[in-house]
Parts: sequence; C-alpha cells; structure tokens
Amino acid sequence: MFNLDFTGDAVSVALDVLAWLVIGFLAVRLYRKQQAKPRVWKVVVAILAGVFAFSIDWEMEGTMMRFPVLPLGVWILYAVLNRVEDRWDNYRRFAWLGFAGNFIFLAASLLSFLMYAAVYPEGDLSTHIADTDEASIIATHPSGAGDAALDRGKFADQLASAEQERVDSDGWYEEMFQESDGERNRNERFPYQMTGVSSKWGSGLKPIIYVEEDGKGILISTSRNQYYYRLDDSVLKGGAAR
Repeated sequence: MFNLDFTGDAVSVALDVLAWLVIGFLAVRLYRKQQAKPRVWKVVVAILAGVFAFSIDWEMEGTMMRFPVLPLGVWILYAVLNRVEDRWDNYRRFAWLGFAGNFIFLAASLLSFLMYAAVYPEGDLSTHIADTDEASIIATHPSGAGDAALDRGKFADQLASAEQERVDSDGWYEEMFQESDGERNRNERFPYQMTGVSSKWGSGLKPIIYVEEDGKGILISTSRNQYYYRLDDSVLKGGAAR
C-alpha cells in the first residue's frame, strides 16, 4: 500500500520537481542539437556544477529566495576543462544551463509563495486543524483542571464557524497578572495544549495548539505567526467544562 502521510510542503516539492523537469527538458534539447555527444553522466555533472553559484539569500514571509549572482561552478568547470582543446566547448552550454537553472528555481520559489498562500491560507483554522479523530488535550499549567477532556464532537462541529480575532498578548498578560493578585504563574489564560491533530495535507505546518481556560478560545502558534479563534460553545468536558 502507498503511504500518503506526507508532512512536507507539497507546493514547494511539486514546483521543485517541475523546475528539474524543465532543466532536464532543456538539457535534452541542447544535447540533441549539439554535434559532439559527450557521455550523459558527464553532462549531468556539468549541469550540477553549473548550479553551484554565489547567491544572495532573502527570506520573504518564511520562504527563502535565492538570487544567483556569480556563476562559480561555471568558472571552476572552465578552469578544469579549458586545459584540453574542445573539452570546454562540449560542456559549456550545459554548465551555463545549470547556472540558468538557479533562475528557474527562483521563479519556482516565487510561484510557490503565491500558490501556497492560496492553497493553504494560514488565517484559516482548517489549514492548521484538518483531522480531529485523535485529538485530545493535556493540562500544561496547574491552573488547568487535571480531569479536563476534549469534546471532539463539539470541536469538529465548530471548526467551520470559528471566528478569528486579534492576538492581544500584552492585554492577556496584564489581565492574567492582575487576576493573580500580582503573583506570577498563578493563572494561565491557555492552560491546555491540544495534541493528536493534523494540519491540512501537504501544508508542512506543525502548529502548537493551545486551548483557553473557558474552552472557547483556540490559540495556534506556528514558526511564522500566532492566530486566535473564538468558538460559540466550550469544547471542554469534565472538571473544566463551563
């Protein structure tokens, strides 16, 4: 049977594969047009060497953009092959194709950034929580009820209607501090952590999910941002139910 439990970024992987296919297609065309036919494995080495370049990296909202500047691999290959007559000419086009491949990967990264936001909107709760069959909660703070449990049915029914609200970290901290009579760590607004949930297939997200003390608030923390949602009914049952 096939294992479809893929946890990576499907959009980036698909576009990277597409970029390599484009490079391979162009390499085949160059090879067919060229009179001298070097061995295929040497052509592959020339292309891979051409990919090696000095680049400027720039991160755009979690997506790394790599702008190629200097074709170091092409220069190294030229220095090695130019010692023998005609050897450089046989591999020159493939080396430059490898360097040009960096721009193909850059275009793939830009397209991935745009497509990912459309396919996996991070502000959508269903992006972070797609499967609740094995969902449960654990108390991560003494202020949380030890016998609290997650009502999966109520939680699943409210996923589509959850309202996103602003994350007010400063206000929450001040409120928690005042309710604790000036003593830190007595109360915690999000004393439960949700486990056993899966994000949308192919999103590559691994969020940390917290449940508010009243069972009506969900705080999602990712490597990029935090998102807060309010539900109509509490999803807690047991000693924490309200």
